[in-house]
Amino acid sequence: MALVRACALRELAAESALSVEVGRDDVAVVRSGDRIYAIADECSHAAIPLSEGDVGDGEIECYLHGSRFDLTTGQPLGLPATEPVAVYRVEVEGDDVYVDLDARPDAPTN
Repeated sequence: MALVRACALRELAAESALSVEVGRDDVAVVRSGDRIYAIADECSHAAIPLSEGDVGDGEIECYLHGSRFDLTTGQPLGLPATEPVAVYRVEVEGDDVYVDLDARPDAPTN
């Protein structure tokens, strides 16, 4: 799959996440620090949208049970989640954010 436009950069406030549909997948596009990330928008523990959680220091926290995930690797950083979430390649071109669902450069290996 080629890069697909996910959102406008201006839609992402500092330390926030935005739920977008890319193709048929729900993706959380996240701004943390000076970086933009894209991860699967579902906690691996309880199928809760990660985009509704808190963002900070390159991590996102599920609002329901407190599981935290590394935005670069998708690895869980705190229980109760034990399985990683998918991460996707992101490119910012001009004022737009693009996501490639097939390119997972930092995807964890199980």
